Amino acid sequence: MIPVVALVGRPNVGKSTLFNRLTRSRQALVDDQPGVTRDRLYGEASHQDRRFLLIDTGGLSDDGDVLSAAVREQVFQALSEADAVVFLLDARDGLSASDRDIASDLRRDETPVLVAANKAEGLDRDITASEFFELSLGTPQVVSAKTGQGVGTLLDAIASIVPDSESEGISAEANRIAIVGRPNVGKSTLVNCLAGEPRMIVADLPGTTRDSVAVPVERDGEALLLLDTAGVRRKSRVRETLEKFSVVKTLQALASAEGAVLVLDAREGVSDQDATIAGLIVETGRSIVIAVNKWDGLERRDKNAIRRELSRKLDFLPEHDTVFISAMHGSGIAELTKAIRRVRASAMAEMGTSRLNRALAQAVEHHRPPMVNHRTIKPKYAHQGGKNPPIVVLHGNTLHKLPASYLRYLGKTLAGTFKLTGTRIRFELRNAENPYDKKKTSRKGRG
Repeated sequence: MIPVVALVGRPNVGKSTLFNRLTRSRQALVDDQPGVTRDRLYGEASHQDRRFLLIDTGGLSDDGDVLSAAVREQVFQALSEADAVVFLLDARDGLSASDRDIASDLRRDETPVLVAANKAEGLDRDITASEFFELSLGTPQVVSAKTGQGVGTLLDAIASIVPDSESEGISAEANRIAIVGRPNVGKSTLVNCLAGEPRMIVADLPGTTRDSVAVPVERDGEALLLLDTAGVRRKSRVRETLEKFSVVKTLQALASAEGAVLVLDAREGVSDQDATIAGLIVETGRSIVIAVNKWDGLERRDKNAIRRELSRKLDFLPEHDTVFISAMHGSGIAELTKAIRRVRASAMAEMGTSRLNRALAQAVEHHRPPMVNHRTIKPKYAHQGGKNPPIVVLHGNTLHKLPASYLRYLGKTLAGTFKLTGTRIRFELRNAENPYDKKKTSRKGRG
């Protein structure tokens, strides 16, 4: 599993701003009013080929009200999950009594801690850092989450203290597949069925699996590492500390997987929570297979109703396989194994540059981008920038003005060209000259 890093500190020191910068997202709500973040928020960050799961937490305060106590419980839970901690402080406010109390708590724990003095734009680095040595938590990092100043150095420091991802004692060639879904939909039964033996505890009670468990399996000569995860419930129902911990393990399993099987219960239909989990899988960049479990014995009208619900509630997913199975009796398992193989191949697909650019040109010709300021934005060329998820780097001018709907069109078209299943292409937009333009190269050569 990839390591976990928690951001902690008192209110309004810039944790959410730093979270957004490190995860390159806008997931965290940012406001000048302290205490905006109350629940834990999770996102994935990477640096120097190291990946880690980042947790944004609410601000720790000395207020004795119920809300502050709840936030403090959430923060302590995040600390119990973390492999490393970034303790964020306000460089302009200086040390406060609350900062000293938090530091005292952090020193009692064995988890590695990095001190980061934020909001340091325009301040002298050495003078700013000197005040925070008093905390006895190592050399302070001086950063500005708002401008990015010092963030690269902070990432270097994080990469140096977080542990390597666990290998699970399995060959690197094994395909890592996360089995996810709501509690009691039959995830562990499915893992046991695929493994051909009772590897996981199965009970009628929801929540039997509390941790993510890696189960090595061989199917048709192919090595699989199945990551059985705890059931993900709606936030309002996640009350026990132990179950909150399980959600982190599920997110870690998704982050380390090459595909995910979302298990649904045919007898309960497709719930809003099923759709939420499906969205989470796609947002994390994992390829998805839908496995509708407990299909055996349903009446035809019930099966037709489920198919309609699947089409209506999961219409936002990329083109994907839906397999109807009975994990208890083994029906549909061979088809599911083939679907898993297809999504893994899609996640790790090689998209050759020549073929990619031909497909891009055809897509643009078939449906041109909209006009902006009386000019057409036209992607010039593309190349693959990564796998799992597949990343396409688009080069051109003012590409940042391309509507999200047009990028979705390009992604769907390119996925169809390369026969990607259950996989959404991500784009990186770059404004640059085409290095493959022979005319420009020859002109430069003559000059």
